[in-house]
Amino acid sequence: MSFNQTQKYLATVNGSSSPGSSFSGSSSFGGASNNNARPLPGINLDEEIRLTTNNRERAQMDNMADLYSIIVVLEHLELAYIRSSITHTEYTPACRQLIAQFRTASSLLGEVVPDLEKFMKEYNLNCPAAAKRIKIGVPATVEFGDGVSNEANGHRTAKYVAETVQSYITVVDVLKLGMAAVDQIHPLLADLMQSLNNVRSLPADFEGRAKVREWLIKLNSMKASEELNAEEKRQLEFDLESNYTAFRGWLDNQ
Repeated sequence: MSFNQTQKYLATVNGSSSPGSSFSGSSSFGGASNNNARPLPGINLDEEIRLTTNNRERAQMDNMADLYSIIVVLEHLELAYIRSSITHTEYTPACRQLIAQFRTASSLLGEVVPDLEKFMKEYNLNCPAAAKRIKIGVPATVEFGDGVSNEANGHRTAKYVAETVQSYITVVDVLKLGMAAVDQIHPLLADLMQSLNNVRSLPADFEGRAKVREWLIKLNSMKASEELNAEEKRQLEFDLESNYTAFRGWLDNQ
């Protein structure tokens, strides 16, 4: 194809009847400049880029950063405990504090971070141990016990059995009195789980322990101000009374 033929083809594509009109004001050939083109705005590479435009957005970003750091620290704490790098006496209070801090930070963010899993996925957080601990809402020493044997001390074992009985009675009484808020029931269930784990001779497959764990997970997924509805409250009361009966039956067989 000759140069003139090329001009005619381009003129046809551009919708122009003049073969040379496709080149006027164009920088495609010959380096001609377009007088109508706007110059690019000046870019200062040293200029600070602002992620927020007001104090409200800045506070929200700070709270999200706090939430991120709490999850990361909790993950390291869980792994340190699993690897016996820290003792249960060091682990338990630190874990309780981080869980409480997570709840506070989450409450400040409200609907901005409605779901932990979505938040972790969005910011590429791979912290499965921390996610599980936050989901349950109690330290591993409460969920599974601290692993320290107390069977050599019969008086101490009797003390833990009495505490377990008292914990069952307390939670059931609270429910019968009409209390159904999460922040009223969750701490009592955590104490009950701790008491059950302190009784070392209790079978590992004791159903009561699994039921309490299920309710802890459910309550921990709710806001502190939320309440169990009538059906949930009745089911929890039934589960606790059934488990208490099973616990008393186990004691009678000892």
